[in-house]
Amino acid sequence: MVDIAISRSTNWLAGVGLRPTRQRLTLASLLVGDGQDRHVTAEGLFDAASGVGEKVSLATVYNTLRAFRDAGLLREIIVDGSKSYFDTNMTDHPHFYWEDTAELTDAPAQQLVISKLPNVPDGAEIASVDVVIRLRRN
Repeated sequence: MVDIAISRSTNWLAGVGLRPTRQRLTLASLLVGDGQDRHVTAEGLFDAASGVGEKVSLATVYNTLRAFRDAGLLREIIVDGSKSYFDTNMTDHPHFYWEDTAELTDAPAQQLVISKLPNVPDGAEIASVDVVIRLRRN
């Protein structure tokens, strides 16, 4: 199972031309090694790496997540203007943000209907539309 996770992680990095350093492979394995999509914060990924005995600094985790994002491997979803989540699912889809647990989960994309977006200023184009639906348990 470990070989499959390493192979999947190596291919994930190679697909965008990122050099598979030890730290990148460690973090990539935690992100995509099992083939499941996930939403992580830098702190959560740091804790996961520490939990499996990997020595990596929080700054390295932040830098690596940003490198993965810049290479098109992850999407960054910013909640509350300051908290960033990184999503391994690169398809267009909305998210639920659970306020009580600070958890970000996928929302059903097929149920979202956006009928009209505002006109953009001259010389601009829409790069993306992020939909985050904030939830509170009652």
